[in-house]
Amino acid sequence: MDHPLQAWRDTLEELGVMGLVREPRPTVLAPTPPVGAPPAPRGTPPGPAPKSAIRPVANFVPPSDPRGCPPREGVAAAGNLPDLQQVIQGCLACPLGAGRMRFVFGEGHPQARLMFVGEGPGRDEDLQGRPFVGKAGELLDRMIGAIGMTREETYITNVVKCRPPDNRTPTAEEARACLGYLHRQIELIRPAVIVTLGATPLRELVGVSEGITRVRGQWRRLRVGDREIPVMPTFHPAYVLRQYTQEVRRAVWEDLRAAKEWIDRPADS
Repeated sequence: MDHPLQAWRDTLEELGVMGLVREPRPTVLAPTPPVGAPPAPRGTPPGPAPKSAIRPVANFVPPSDPRGCPPREGVAAAGNLPDLQQVIQGCLACPLGAGRMRFVFGEGHPQARLMFVGEGPGRDEDLQGRPFVGKAGELLDRMIGAIGMTREETYITNVVKCRPPDNRTPTAEEARACLGYLHRQIELIRPAVIVTLGATPLRELVGVSEGITRVRGQWRRLRVGDREIPVMPTFHPAYVLRQYTQEVRRAVWEDLRAAKEWIDRPADS
């Protein structure tokens, strides 16, 4: 019989947490006393460092070459998914690019009627260059199978194509750097329905910043190019693994069933 904490440990590893350790205490820099000031008495604890005493982090400067920073016209000119991947796979337009192992473009049917958009690659995705291949990916496959479809019939990608450090949420700037690539993927695939997985794609792609627990299951709309596409928000599979309750699983099932019913509607309805 498995240890009761085994599933939780596996989930933490999937999320990139290799162990539960106490965070180190932050190093506090002592302020530089003004010229001529008397020394502090011995044993006086250091106070908080003034801003002037902390060395600022250098601002990120994106490359200027077309491979490291693909131009918009090059992205727009890509006529199919392989061409688009070729144009953007060397992207270093945000800080995430320098730390990646693999660029995770996305995969699936090039004319999929159902498209899934997650947040960003995790550890396994970064190693393999494929989206949703860890435990969260296995659960997503089962979720897709529950509505009578296969992974290969859908298209799966993320807002950002490179793994954020420690699997943190991508910043708005990082998401913005990748958003044009995602829009072009959507234009080329022309899905009938998009399912957003978690709060990040809902916020960055659709512009809805409310909590996912409040808006999941409620249809939204996304305009990309000349089309308006219905969007169904639902929980991210990693969240489902952490909150593996009947209520959460039923909610995801209802959301995916609604998306499947939409793509199965007669064309004239």
